[in-house]
Amino acid sequence: MGIADLYKLQQKASRTILGLMSGTSLDGLDIALCSFSGYGFETTVSLKHFITQPYSEEFKSQIRQVFSKRSVDLEQLTVLNAHIGRVHASLINKTLEEWGIDPVEVDLIASHGQTVYHAPASLHKIKEMPNATLQIGDGDHIAAGTGIITISDFRQKHLAAGGEGAPLAAYGDILLFSSKDENRMMLNIGGISNFSFLPAQNSKNQFISTDAGPGNTLMDLFVRLRFGKSYDDNASIARSGRCSQPLLTALSDHPFFNLDVPKTTGPELFNLEYLQQSQKESGTQNISDEDVLATLNRFTAESIARTIKLCMKTVEPFTIYASGGGISNPLLLENIKEALPGTTVKSTASLGIDPDAKEAVLFAALANECIAPKKISFKGRSKMPEVRMGKISLPD
Repeated sequence: MGIADLYKLQQKASRTILGLMSGTSLDGLDIALCSFSGYGFETTVSLKHFITQPYSEEFKSQIRQVFSKRSVDLEQLTVLNAHIGRVHASLINKTLEEWGIDPVEVDLIASHGQTVYHAPASLHKIKEMPNATLQIGDGDHIAAGTGIITISDFRQKHLAAGGEGAPLAAYGDILLFSSKDENRMMLNIGGISNFSFLPAQNSKNQFISTDAGPGNTLMDLFVRLRFGKSYDDNASIARSGRCSQPLLTALSDHPFFNLDVPKTTGPELFNLEYLQQSQKESGTQNISDEDVLATLNRFTAESIARTIKLCMKTVEPFTIYASGGGISNPLLLENIKEALPGTTVKSTASLGIDPDAKEAVLFAALANECIAPKKISFKGRSKMPEVRMGKISLPD
């Protein structure tokens, strides 16, 4: 299998692409089987199957040893790069067997990999050093383990072209979800929250894509620490507490929120140390755990609303289409709606895409663009780098 095979894929009327996403929650590997036709703004996609294959506790523990830490065991990081690739290949093979699909029916795998550190210059502040980010889970191991051409490590080209390596979902958003008549806000609430604003075709407004701040990460970290659970199911814990205004004010007082957009962030900033420092500054070390979680929920919602309001000052009405694990938190959605009165909030399911599958689908779209006859042209709709992203791994 070689370059000629990529040319053949490029000429096909439709391509079957398996999109993979493993986020900061480490709950498992999102696997989305998609059928694509066309490229660029002529792209159409159909989601055929979707599943999240859960990770073992041992595997989660191994990743947490290197995740979002400035100092790690270099040997552990090195072996995990290969190990994650092998584990992902095994989960892919298992999934295709469960779906009754022969691997030869899949044209490409699009692998996001596992982010272990995100370091934009605004965060690391190391003189003369560029924006940087690191995802591991080697694509060659996935290709060799599945027999399927794999495209991975998408974020590095974005960095090389002057971006911050995130949020890349914007590329898929603008290609798949732009509307002729409706202003759309594609809001993803994963570990970190981000959004893409897609102005209607005849609108004079500009496309915007940026991170907004924490999504689930602070809430999940605190629930794991204090309640021994992976997340606050149905927001039952947060609902039993009350928001602390002093703590909320301290949490919200960070230079990140005053940076111009686009901007990016990660758990390297919004973590338990950030929470502890905010509690110290606000004198709220002794409030109940339930009150802390209620405050974190409100903080997440207001961080999202704050960035949206900053970007949407002159924009006529728009509809929010939400995705990611955060939309399963009913209190978070209530807080977002309260912070953005009059704004309609829907799930991406209303656009035909499972909200849990959306990020995996969007990386499949980036793989589709990687082999396209020409690179994306936004035709003045966006100032994002017009680049193909992803590194190609052939199975043999």
